[in-house]
Amino acid sequence: MQTNAYGGFILARHWWQEAVVYQIYPRSFQDSNQDGIGDLQGIIRHLDYLKKLGVDILWLNPIYASPNDDNGYDISNYQQIMSDFGTMADFDELLKQAHVRGLKIMMDLVVNHTSDEHHWFVESRKSADNPYRDYYIWRDPVAGHAPNDWQSAFSGSAWQLDRQSGQYYLHIFSKKQVDLNWRNSDVRQSIFKMMNWWVDKGIDGFRMDVINLIAKPQDFTSTATSAISAVANGEHVHEYLREMNDAVLSKADLMTVGETPDVTPLDGIKYAGFDRHELNMIFQFEHMGVDLDPELGRFKTHPFKLSTLKAIMSKWQTQLGQKAWNALYWNNHDQPRVVSRFGDDRPAYRVLAAKMLGLVLHYQQGTPYIYQGEEIGMTNAYNFKTIDDYQDIEALNGYQDLVSTKHVLTPEQAITALQAQSRDNARTPMQWDATANAGFTAAGITPWLGLNDNYQTINVAQALADKKSIFYCYQRMNQLRRQYPIIIYGDYQLLDPEDEQVWAYQRHFEGQTLLVVANFTTQTLIRTFSSDLAQAKLLQSNYEDDAKTTLRPYEAKVYLY
Repeated sequence: MQTNAYGGFILARHWWQEAVVYQIYPRSFQDSNQDGIGDLQGIIRHLDYLKKLGVDILWLNPIYASPNDDNGYDISNYQQIMSDFGTMADFDELLKQAHVRGLKIMMDLVVNHTSDEHHWFVESRKSADNPYRDYYIWRDPVAGHAPNDWQSAFSGSAWQLDRQSGQYYLHIFSKKQVDLNWRNSDVRQSIFKMMNWWVDKGIDGFRMDVINLIAKPQDFTSTATSAISAVANGEHVHEYLREMNDAVLSKADLMTVGETPDVTPLDGIKYAGFDRHELNMIFQFEHMGVDLDPELGRFKTHPFKLSTLKAIMSKWQTQLGQKAWNALYWNNHDQPRVVSRFGDDRPAYRVLAAKMLGLVLHYQQGTPYIYQGEEIGMTNAYNFKTIDDYQDIEALNGYQDLVSTKHVLTPEQAITALQAQSRDNARTPMQWDATANAGFTAAGITPWLGLNDNYQTINVAQALADKKSIFYCYQRMNQLRRQYPIIIYGDYQLLDPEDEQVWAYQRHFEGQTLLVVANFTTQTLIRTFSSDLAQAKLLQSNYEDDAKTTLRPYEAKVYLY
């Protein structure tokens, strides 16, 4: 293992620090058998495209057997492929073909909960003395009601009454996503056995869904209303993760990233510290809340302040520093399209803004994640006009709760919010070309989710034909990452934190300095951040020429000196 002097510290180098991840939402990536649903053979069809982009790891959203209540995050069999996606033979072929191309496969691990149709829960609810009863969290009613007032992430109580037994079971998400009882050592050993089964198959890592929620309290007297906030970072969570590391993760050269809502940088160091023997990195969500309402969440948005976004991201950069590793992302399957959210998706600015956002993110310290379609600047689906256009359980339940039941929002207000923030924005089918159904599925087939109606102008075929496209900007970022260690290992220093128009930061490594400057507005600005620019090398920009201290609309520049 190589080591390198880093700001007075010695930082070990790992392959996952130097890699770039591409996230695939299989249901929306490519339909190969003309049923309107993406599948594993569809992914195989585009492996050469992903290799051309220059990524290293493919993170697959869940492909396991599932009733699909929450698009695969409700798993009924961890060692079986959902029939929508193909067979285990298809997966084996995908793994083989990816490895032939030097691409790694990272699986989505969902072990906070299972489907209510999983064998464990089917047995668990049969009787109070069933051997699987303690695999889940069952509680008696309190004064004839649920054990507490916790609210699920998908609206309504986090407790579901099982009428046969008269007890409630805990579900932090959908009532069909039943929380596992990690206090039971048999649960943990069953999960570790399953994980090792996949490792033995040859997979290269795990993305762990809401992994910091697994350690539930012994009693449920908490007065918190959000179930997520009430259970996040429980007292035994690090004990469980170290046990997982000992039993599974330490036995192979895997990449691990944990999804961790409600965490601070201090928590991040505990989960992903270089000396902690738990995870390699985590996804935090603090920067994903800058434009959301504290009460209504996705159902009410407000303009964000650039200074706030910079402060959050910079805090994670500096406080993790030499202690832990960041996971860098703007988009994923749970977030709206970043060019629509933090950029500008109007035709005159979309390409510039998408490139700018990519440059700002990828030159920070951490492992960057590209979500499918981000590399061509896919946008939110403004053509979704009624609730019938949406399929996401969070959108449907929230609409029912806030519009139909509580009358907090009008239908128009709710749809406006969903156009800006719904998870379905990320899940519209991948836009491959300008033919019918965007090349995602055959003409005449109805896709599982409606298409974004701008696919005739925003698609992969168009991007590959244009050497100035967003795709080639991302490809170049991935190439430069391999050439310049400062991009990976340099420290981070925010410049002018109160500037509401420009994000500028420096990075330092082994006598070199990297300067990133980005204009988040449509105005032409003048900024001077270094007297060394005359001798600096312009490493990358989203404009053809370099105007030095002038920043044109959505201009981003990366200098090395």
